[in-house]
Amino acid sequence: MGQHLLKPIDLRLILGAALALFIVAMPATAADKFDKVSKEMADKKGCLSCHEGIEQFVDGLMHEQIISLAEEYKDPGGCVVCHGGNPQATTKDAAHKGAPKDLTESGGPHTFYPDPGSIFLGDKACGQCHQGYSERLMKSLMNTEAGKIQGNLWSWGVLKEHRSVYGNYTLKDEDGPEPAVGSDDYKKYMLAFAKAHPDQLPPSMEQIPEVDPNDIPNHPNKAGITYSRQQCQRCHVGVSGREKRGDYRGTGCSSCHVPYSNEGKYEGGDPTINKEIPGKLLVHRLQGTRKSKVKVGKVEYSGIPTESCVSCHNRGKRIGVSYQGIMEFPYGSPYDAKGKKQPKLHTKKYLFIKDDLHHQVESRDGNPKGGLLCQDCHTSIDMHGDGNLPGTTLAQVEIECEDCHGTVKKFPWELPLGHGEEFQRDIGDKARGLTDELPDFMEFATKYDPQDGYLLSARGNPLGNVVKKGKRVILHSATGLDFDVPVLKQLKMDNAWKSPNAMVAMASVGQHMETMECYACHADWAPQCYGCHITVDYSKGKTDTDWITTANARAENGLSADYALGTNGLKGPGKVSETRSYLRWETPILGINGEGRVSPLMPGCQVITTVIDKDGNTIVDNMIWDAPDGKGLDHAPVQPHTAGRKARSCESCHNNPKTLGYGIEDGRFLKGYENDLIVDLLTNQKQPIPRQYKVQSPAIPKLDHDLSQIVTRDGKQLVTVGSHWELSGPLPAATRKKMERTGLCMGCHQNMVDEGLWAKVNSPAFVNNEQHQAVMDQAIHALARDRAAIKK
Repeated sequence: MGQHLLKPIDLRLILGAALALFIVAMPATAADKFDKVSKEMADKKGCLSCHEGIEQFVDGLMHEQIISLAEEYKDPGGCVVCHGGNPQATTKDAAHKGAPKDLTESGGPHTFYPDPGSIFLGDKACGQCHQGYSERLMKSLMNTEAGKIQGNLWSWGVLKEHRSVYGNYTLKDEDGPEPAVGSDDYKKYMLAFAKAHPDQLPPSMEQIPEVDPNDIPNHPNKAGITYSRQQCQRCHVGVSGREKRGDYRGTGCSSCHVPYSNEGKYEGGDPTINKEIPGKLLVHRLQGTRKSKVKVGKVEYSGIPTESCVSCHNRGKRIGVSYQGIMEFPYGSPYDAKGKKQPKLHTKKYLFIKDDLHHQVESRDGNPKGGLLCQDCHTSIDMHGDGNLPGTTLAQVEIECEDCHGTVKKFPWELPLGHGEEFQRDIGDKARGLTDELPDFMEFATKYDPQDGYLLSARGNPLGNVVKKGKRVILHSATGLDFDVPVLKQLKMDNAWKSPNAMVAMASVGQHMETMECYACHADWAPQCYGCHITVDYSKGKTDTDWITTANARAENGLSADYALGTNGLKGPGKVSETRSYLRWETPILGINGEGRVSPLMPGCQVITTVIDKDGNTIVDNMIWDAPDGKGLDHAPVQPHTAGRKARSCESCHNNPKTLGYGIEDGRFLKGYENDLIVDLLTNQKQPIPRQYKVQSPAIPKLDHDLSQIVTRDGKQLVTVGSHWELSGPLPAATRKKMERTGLCMGCHQNMVDEGLWAKVNSPAFVNNEQHQAVMDQAIHALARDRAAIKK
């Protein structure tokens, strides 16, 4: 898992990333100081003639490998192994150009690579050692964002099928559906998966097309393509991303494996790097596994900090910020000591709600115990891909909660492969077992003693940092900490439940474990941004950054057009603005996800659009497009990444119309949006009295229900639910009927009108909650006795 994210050689790739960055944005005075060095100095120190003081990128064997290659390239510091350039040059300009002929003929890099992490450099930088990684990452969701594009265009009515058609680049899976990496069991599993789900693992995809503004009057929903290209596609690893607080990062491999702080300031020892201008790496060190230590000042850490992941995972399903416990909100409170609101992070302000259980730092035995990193659960394939072309998250991510925690009936190793992603089919009951061997692609990972064996993912790959040791399951975190994983069957055997509710919910009600995702109950909350109001304006030559044009305009050094600080990429036609209707976080709606299990839902692309053409004409105003299964106001199945030890209450599902899909308070609020709202002096017929007035809230013609409602009481589906899988949708009518226990209070209290009967059971004193429960318990036992007596 986490330890597979990076092989030792990955270290080298970032060596370049950092060096380049310092050079790009030096102040003139610093640049002048290092413009020229003597020939003697260049021969003796190479790149370190100027960059002396820069952090050694990595330690141990990897560093030794770099230095051994550097001797051949005549670079004492090893910089050109990853960065290219000319280590013998005596001027900055010459050093940052192609290497001299004698070096390139001996196999040295031809060009200077400011960020050698770029996936477009292939085997010229990282790929010199990490063969195959660039190709896998190129086809992974981290680069194509195919699922995001498909989901967005589904809500705009542009795409009508579940098949993933578009990505950030035109790509083809040349070697077919068999994964390039993985255990034999994994490859067998994924071949069957690809055969069963060809729409979600397509053989090819096209680059999302450009939009011709002249075509917008005829096809206004194609403005959704502009929206996607400008607002949604900046987070893939082919580009460097947005220059905003919290969004600074490298490109390609450097996106994750080189540390960038939210402020984007350099805090290392290279004298050529300006420490005041944002947009720089934090230090010139590799972050990856437990064995790769990074020191910043007096702080030392290992692993990839969660916030490195969150530089991208803060929009869409927002799983990164949710894992940290925060949700965007408009206010920016509380004020600081200077009376200022919060600084914007990822261009937003945040409300802390509650972080995921796995993220929390707890005190055990008087000692603080840290939380888990994203990489501690998510595997190398989850991140880098397996060489196939996944069209959606479920096609790439191989893990399930039960892989570590098991179920109340079975230990993780007793579960069959495919448990948790059955897709409503029989997967058999053959135990997946354990293994003490790692596949070849994990050979450079941090290796832990398998003890009784490594646990396996739902698809058959070893989880190389999760082992069985006697009755214990131990997770080795990339942070250096080790954790005991709560195993449900062991808890049941030891009768170690913290609450009787847990035993009832997981063991006594079998349907819960058999048909629901663990996080259907254990997700404490989910961000719910209802209504995505979007204006796309093509008038007066308006433009904004087009991340697809930017990504596909690359230089010989592998970097896209947004790399240089202050550029923010290339522009495309149209300008997007967006806002929300309202925000919620509590009691997520439940529905069916693509795997056929009950899952939380959250508002996805709930697009309500206004489109203005190049001549300033409003083509559509507050338009809701139609998706194949309802209005394009998507509710997307989600793993919220907000797990809590205490599950949501029974009542929050069984006695809550919102959870069932009927809307907040049964959908009785937020109606009437299909008409203009005028707030002024009005007649009793609501006609405005003044001749001069303004519409306070313009009509949304097709919005005749609350945005939190997905289905009516008589079973009509109002909006689309999920866009990638046929099984996703609202809770089926039979399930809703079976679940709902709304109004149970009146089961007893309707008898209050019979004063004689009520006097026999009522207490004149106040009855608290526990006493109510005791009365109901007595009633159950009395009913059981009566039925037993009748049978006799």
